[in-house]
Amino acid sequence: MEQDGKKTVLKEKRKSLQNDSKLLISNNLTDISLIQAEISIYPMATKTTSASFYIAKAIESIQKIENLRYEINAMGTILESDNIETINSATKQMMETVHNLGIARVEVIIKIDSRRDKHLKMEEKLESIKKQMS
Repeated sequence: MEQDGKKTVLKEKRKSLQNDSKLLISNNLTDISLIQAEISIYPMATKTTSASFYIAKAIESIQKIENLRYEINAMGTILESDNIETINSATKQMMETVHNLGIARVEVIIKIDSRRDKHLKMEEKLESIKKQMS
């Protein structure tokens, strides 16, 4: 009987944490997670070899998504959020935007870094690397 009570308490704690978008469920229930994802969008069979127009429109489409930060680089776009669903939603929005521009085939490459031991923003990750360089 005591085991059932503990399970109920744990279920209630999990439910409570699910309502807070900054906290994700893990083994100890209290870890704060920050997720970075690098997304590269490749429109296929465009009229020219340049993809910048399509990529620009894809990036514009995510500018107003709440709880999402992004940084553009020469090879892709870094997305950052504390919620994987926000990352997934932004990825889908970017892909759909390119499709809606008349591109029948879009290749998407995404790498995800989900970390629960530290809450490091993308700028802090870069600073950590720079400190290690001589």
